[in-house]
Amino acid sequence: MEEYIGLDVSMKETAVAIRRNGVRVWRGKCASDPHIVADLIRKRAPAVRRVVFETGPLSVWFYHAFRAEGLPVVCIDARHAKAALDMATNKTDANDADGLAHLAEVEFFREVRVKGFESMLARTLVAARTRLVHMTTELSNQIRGIMKTFGLVVPAGKGSVFENNVRNLLSSHHHLAHIVLP
Repeated sequence: MEEYIGLDVSMKETAVAIRRNGVRVWRGKCASDPHIVADLIRKRAPAVRRVVFETGPLSVWFYHAFRAEGLPVVCIDARHAKAALDMATNKTDANDADGLAHLAEVEFFREVRVKGFESMLARTLVAARTRLVHMTTELSNQIRGIMKTFGLVVPAGKGSVFENNVRNLLSSHHHLAHIVLP
């Protein structure tokens, strides 16, 4: 007998539902750690055919951890699943997990490709660098604007050149220095 698992993953807890032959045979919750969830699945559903969960902030971690554990995992499109899960009368995490298990059983889902860790690392690096450059530019523009109000025009420059220019201009403006330097 094949078993189908639906997981409603959140930051703290994961709701788990197990279906067999069109009937829910077990449901419960555990900590949102893929290794704990995998142990629970092996204990409760030794004949697991498919494990389904929706895309979300933890989906890359869960997907690759489940694959490493040897589980037949499928990450499905959250918007597609939402349309099917919204038909349930009582919207709870446990019922969502059961709905996902049902979608897994009847094969009514849209699988998404989960990126590998290497591509996610590259993407994260580019996004973090872009954000940090934006924050640095925004901060230096804010400092330039504050100082301009008091007649102090900071010359062009970045990094340590910018900092030295600001410090030189503030050397005789102690009250303003207490605001800008921190």
